[in-house]
Amino acid sequence: MLYHLLYPLSDTMSFFNVFRYITFRSIYALLTALTIALFMGPMVIRWLKAKKIGEKIRSDGPKTHLAKKGTPTMGGVLIIISLMVPTFLWADFFNSYVLIAAMTVVFFALIGFYDDYMKLTGRGSGMAGWTKLGLQSSAALLVAGAVYLAQGGSPEVTSVHIPFFKNLHPDLGLFYIPFAALVIVGSANAVNLTDGLDGLAIGPIFIAFMVYMIFCYTEGHAGFARYLNIPHIGQLSELTIFCAAVVGASLGFVWYNFYPAMVFMGNVGSLALGGALGAVAVMTKQELVLVMVGGIFVVETLSVIIQVVSYKSTGKRVFKMAPLHHHFEQLGWPEPQVIVRFWVVAIVFALFALSTLKLR
Repeated sequence: MLYHLLYPLSDTMSFFNVFRYITFRSIYALLTALTIALFMGPMVIRWLKAKKIGEKIRSDGPKTHLAKKGTPTMGGVLIIISLMVPTFLWADFFNSYVLIAAMTVVFFALIGFYDDYMKLTGRGSGMAGWTKLGLQSSAALLVAGAVYLAQGGSPEVTSVHIPFFKNLHPDLGLFYIPFAALVIVGSANAVNLTDGLDGLAIGPIFIAFMVYMIFCYTEGHAGFARYLNIPHIGQLSELTIFCAAVVGASLGFVWYNFYPAMVFMGNVGSLALGGALGAVAVMTKQELVLVMVGGIFVVETLSVIIQVVSYKSTGKRVFKMAPLHHHFEQLGWPEPQVIVRFWVVAIVFALFALSTLKLR
């Protein structure tokens, strides 16, 4: 809104010319999101407490988590408000990539919201697994189709860029749409699995979006894209502002979510952020790099898969408890230690992912 209202005034007042710069608007989108999250946090927490929207703790989980029972959950609503408002204020909201990112957040937030609602109202453990997966897959296919149409459906769009290989870009054709949907659904569920400790998921989220903020900016800039030999997508730079808003909203949420957490994001937050991360990876043509950018999420997901397969096939568990963060808790690591060390690993993964810009 501010972009559309104030940038046209640059014809008469040169000061407003700053609104043409992606860097300027990204910085203020981040700061706006951070301010909204910090300001609204106490109000959202009080409202959740008043409505008795509190976390239910699994009986088969770590015993140290029993103290978390009743902690306000569904705080992801705070993140969504904090990122959507500055995106609307500072970005070109008619930009197709910004609209697709916003659409993804809304779709997956609604799925997460309904799942949280089912859990909190005592209707079992939430939506049935296949129902949730079906809704996620439908939403992801819509998003993938929108990306396909927004980018023209050309071979450049349907090609997958292989990290570290300069000229290896296999064209998937129409199969790119289900592939992109798989990336989005996988990302959403991986973030959801990781959200098991205070601040554990939100840290790697803002680290991952900082990486994709760089990808969006460089790919939208013809000079940088040519120099780095990466896809140049003209309108993609506007998505930098969305990523910056996610970073700001995440940093603000950490203020209230870090150990000991005053609020949890719930599925409404984790699915929305994970889905958005997958969608941004698809729009930037950095789908496979997401495995590195979100390395923590991948490792957490693999730990669950390995545990389930091992137990069903041999009757033995590889880890003391899955996902992996619970394994380290069972080894005696204090919760803050697990969180901070996972954050450090997430930063290492992120730096490794950024190296793909030059290592080709």
